[in-house]
Amino acid sequence: MEQSMFSLRASEIGTYLFCARAWWYRRQGIEPQNQAELIGGQHLHRQHGRQVLLAGLWRVLAWVLLLAALALLTAYCTWRVV
Repeated sequence: MEQSMFSLRASEIGTYLFCARAWWYRRQGIEPQNQAELIGGQHLHRQHGRQVLLAGLWRVLAWVLLLAALALLTAYCTWRVV
């Protein structure tokens, strides 16, 4: 009895978990017919990723400014007492 073996990549597992039908179509070599929508979705994901990165940078900047303000306040209060 002969068994056919096929390789399975880690990225395919993610595709399967998201949508088993999409995984099967890709395994069969069937191209999606909604290419424009897929490209639009990729664009939106990239845009969202940039927004998430920018929000993280703003958060870091806010913490740095808060710590600087606290350091200045501490220095000012110490100077006033002495």
